[in-house]
Amino acid sequence: MSLPTVDHWVGGAYTPGTGTRLGDVYDPALGTVTKQVRLASASDVDAAIETAKKAFADWSQASIAKRTQVLFAFRELLNARKDELALILTSEHGKVLSDAGGEIARGLEVVEFACGIAHLQKGAMSDQVSTGVDVYSVRQPLGVVGIISPFNFPAMVPMWFFPIAIATGNTVVVKPSEKDPSAVNWIAELWKEAGLPDGVFNVVHGDKEAVDALLESPDVASISFVGSTPIAQYVYETGTRNGKRVQALGGAKNHMLVLPDADLDLVADSAVNAGFGSAGERCMAISVIVAVDSVADPLIEKIRSRMASLKIGDGRKGCDMGPLITGQHRDKVASYIELAVEDGADVLVDGRGGEVDGPEEGFWLSPTLIDRVPTTSKVYTEEIFGPVLSVVRVSGYEEGLELINSGAFGNGTAIFTNDGGAARRFQREVEVGMVGINVPIPVPVAYHSFGGWKASLFGDTKAYGTHGVDFFTREKAVTSRWLDPSHGGINLGFPQNV
Repeated sequence: MSLPTVDHWVGGAYTPGTGTRLGDVYDPALGTVTKQVRLASASDVDAAIETAKKAFADWSQASIAKRTQVLFAFRELLNARKDELALILTSEHGKVLSDAGGEIARGLEVVEFACGIAHLQKGAMSDQVSTGVDVYSVRQPLGVVGIISPFNFPAMVPMWFFPIAIATGNTVVVKPSEKDPSAVNWIAELWKEAGLPDGVFNVVHGDKEAVDALLESPDVASISFVGSTPIAQYVYETGTRNGKRVQALGGAKNHMLVLPDADLDLVADSAVNAGFGSAGERCMAISVIVAVDSVADPLIEKIRSRMASLKIGDGRKGCDMGPLITGQHRDKVASYIELAVEDGADVLVDGRGGEVDGPEEGFWLSPTLIDRVPTTSKVYTEEIFGPVLSVVRVSGYEEGLELINSGAFGNGTAIFTNDGGAARRFQREVEVGMVGINVPIPVPVAYHSFGGWKASLFGDTKAYGTHGVDFFTREKAVTSRWLDPSHGGINLGFPQNV
């Protein structure tokens, strides 16, 4: 029996393109291939870019009122049919349905933010800067923009970028992960139903060949990327070398600092939620608990007791945590557990071979808790991207802060304490882009911006919020003088502000 094929979406319709290669798409809970995705050739990507380029001529000139109407229509359609999209996410990524619904809700926030583009895209004006002279600024779209998104949030991450890009008058080519490609196709159909003109939103599926075609095309003005740090750095360096604006969000190793006065029940709940939600496959997951010695043991016992009640299985069956995205990734994550043993850490809860509600062929790895992880171990230094929670013990605040600041990444962090002074000091001293105070996953709301520091972000602007509006527009300053009919004379001197 032949499998369904996921095609590209270009110019408002599905197209197989010219590429001959196919990739397998799995249902992670079943461990079986359920469809195949076409992998674009460079010429397929070029065709999508050309289509977007032609559409830009009209869409960039569409009124703000028209663009806003389309955005509102898209928002209403997405909100009404979000359960359809959630099922697609679960069937291809593996996350449980409730988690998929949360992903869509956070993406919807950015759509709603972009609906206010009439205010967000306003320029500024200075009247009478010189006699009879006014200066004002306008924000104009860039052109064709490229979006390269990861497997872990196949709906939310593209929605970090394309609502603002489209609202500001750009046209879009999205290259989603080939591991779970169907969500963006579903979104493309929704845009068409909302009244978006053909060619404004295009989707090409593929691997590195497609990525490189986007990075190297002279007709792509910008690239937005989320993924691992090595690839983020490659995207940033290649894109900027080809004259593009690039915002490239990389990996993370997020710490949770627990002080002695913290509410340990809140900490334990937060650690389990932030460490094992979405099977740990998110860049904002808490992967390291930095616990002050005096509370480490009681905290660990509370975490272990909560882990024992978690139900692991098919995300469509009301479980707490689903499988990992592929068997290969599951095996890579599991290898860190063995490495922890070799490095002398204490594996308190081993997720290998745990009980699951699903067929054994699924890509399962149950939540894992490891204590006394050496900071020299790869278990500590590398982004694992799975349900593995490490504990590092410290003597107090100073040692914990130094540990966090010495890391290569600077994406998200959290502190748990009831001491307002300690919390305020931490938020000022920690070298991380997003900070939670008694909040384990401090993902900013849509009207702020998302992004880290150090090796977690390449580029000058973060995702969505005001940074997103700045990224997808370029400012033009206009100096204007309308002469009185009675004015005359010639002056070749340098303009003066008088």
